[in-house]
Amino acid sequence: MSALRPIDTALARLAGIVGDRATSAAGVRADHGRSEAYHAARAPDVVVFPETTQEVQAIVSLCRELRLPLVPFGAGTSLEGNAAALHGGVCLDMGRMNQVLAINAEDMDVRVQPGITRKALNAQLRDTGLFFPIDPGADASIGGMASTRASGTMAVRYGTMKDNVLALEVVLADGRVIRTAQRARKSAAGYDLTRLFVGAEGTLGVITEVTLKLHPQPEAISSAVCAFPDLKAAVDTAIAVIQSGVPVARIELLDAVMMKGMNLHARLGLPELPHLFFEFHGSKAYVGEQAETAQALALEFGGLGFEWAVTPEERSRLWQARDNTLYAGLALRPGARAMITDVCVPISRLAGCLVETAADIAESGLTAPVVGHVGDGNFHLLVLIDPNNPDDLARAKAFNDRLVRRAIALEGTCTGEHGIGMGKMDALVLELGEAVDAMRLVKGALDPLNIMNPGKIFRPAGQEERT
Repeated sequence: MSALRPIDTALARLAGIVGDRATSAAGVRADHGRSEAYHAARAPDVVVFPETTQEVQAIVSLCRELRLPLVPFGAGTSLEGNAAALHGGVCLDMGRMNQVLAINAEDMDVRVQPGITRKALNAQLRDTGLFFPIDPGADASIGGMASTRASGTMAVRYGTMKDNVLALEVVLADGRVIRTAQRARKSAAGYDLTRLFVGAEGTLGVITEVTLKLHPQPEAISSAVCAFPDLKAAVDTAIAVIQSGVPVARIELLDAVMMKGMNLHARLGLPELPHLFFEFHGSKAYVGEQAETAQALALEFGGLGFEWAVTPEERSRLWQARDNTLYAGLALRPGARAMITDVCVPISRLAGCLVETAADIAESGLTAPVVGHVGDGNFHLLVLIDPNNPDDLARAKAFNDRLVRRAIALEGTCTGEHGIGMGKMDALVLELGEAVDAMRLVKGALDPLNIMNPGKIFRPAGQEERT
């Protein structure tokens, strides 16, 4: 009689920890191997649904004992294969750990479990007069957003996840549970462990609680769109608005190709020209002043006039269309898949980077609509490819490599908010060089057996591709 495989042993012992909340069913495994990324799906061997920190602790300890890979999973919206189970093992679906644990309205913070999504969190905060502003587009889980250092459309005013996470509870690879900080808004107490785990993509431990900053719900909100004759005029306007100190809540760029897709998907009926989408938060008088200044600057750069979304319903329709740019882009090439990539550069370099990128897209013959959080120099491309055409994928990868190199040459980064995952490991070495070796040392100290989401962020020393 053959010996049990480690994964079979794990499944039997997991039943003693979580009962029937551990499964090796093929459909469940397949669902947890997929994401919005273009990378091939990689399914785990077992999926577990913990409900408490103690259960997570027991599962991590079991995986350590059996030397099994462990991959935390949020909502499955990552874009660089961040939660793909490259080596099989156990997928830890945090979706049932979705509770708000404490709202401290006077201190404007909240403590939550990692599986709650941003929309569910804001629904529970509605009556407090506070909200959580980080909006990556998808209804991502808070734990996943922390793990990938997410940001989104309102980062220009409210910052990114690294600016809004006050503290974490983390289960380390050896089974210990730590808290990285208290609730104080600032601290000089030792290493900043909170920011070490924010952006670590589950490679150093499993996040089981998150303490977040909250912000007052604005008294007034105003949204508008403005078309421009060309891409440079739109970007120059965005830069001028930021440099003039106008505290916009959102300022989003959509190029002419994306606007065509938006019209096809959401039937907005807007001109198929580059657009800026604006949103202003504050008192009624303050919002009016912001909007007037931004509108005047837009006119100086050839803007074709603001079209206002006045009612909450109109604003919701506008920003829902913006959030659904993936589907809008896919409408341009039915049957295609999107290689979604992003870079971020200093805002003074943004116009040049975008103009060069647009020329590169045209020369390469790709369809690649652009959408950008231009207030902070970050933009995304949806490179549409035929999944059955190897030449399409090769051209898209070559374009992505040129894009990354262009951004890094401009003192930017290979990813503003998607993370490294499995897709940009070599770009990270190109960007940070020997600093990646320091990351390996941290990984080796906290996870010496390499069970925590292995194969992400960096390759083992000596296995980098030549750049």
